[in-house]
Amino acid sequence: MAPRSRDAQSECMDIGIDTPHRKQITDGLAKVLADTYTLYLKTHNFHWNVTGPMFQTLHLMFEAHYTELALAVDLIAERIRALGFPAPGTYRQFAALSSIREEDGIPKAHDMIELLVAGHEAVARTSRAVFTTAEQANDQPSCDLLTQRMQLHEKTAWMLRSLLE
Repeated sequence: MAPRSRDAQSECMDIGIDTPHRKQITDGLAKVLADTYTLYLKTHNFHWNVTGPMFQTLHLMFEAHYTELALAVDLIAERIRALGFPAPGTYRQFAALSSIREEDGIPKAHDMIELLVAGHEAVARTSRAVFTTAEQANDQPSCDLLTQRMQLHEKTAWMLRSLLE
């Protein structure tokens, strides 16, 4: 007997969410994954390249942030897989799916903070958009994951914004 294709495996899956809804959710989660990975790269870049009077504070803060984001991408990708679809995993795919754009050059520390605020807010917006789809499909695990992501990104954006005052 020949092994089933990924599409056939996804079609025969029965977790209480039909294939079209699982596909909608995973398409949205792929965008959350892409935003999260792009923000991870941006935060790691800023960690390496921050300078100025707040160097030590920002260097350590950015490290904590990129470490959390690195763990998050795994959770998001694994949820996509649990729903029966492949997770995107290339720079090309992430660039096409992400709402967060890369920077040219190395911004000043203040600008880094502003860009990271915008990035965290973007992930929160993307997560919120997918939440509605997951909620309509009665997909509590995805809703839980998305709620945790929104909460973290909104809190992180608030804390970063506080540095700008």
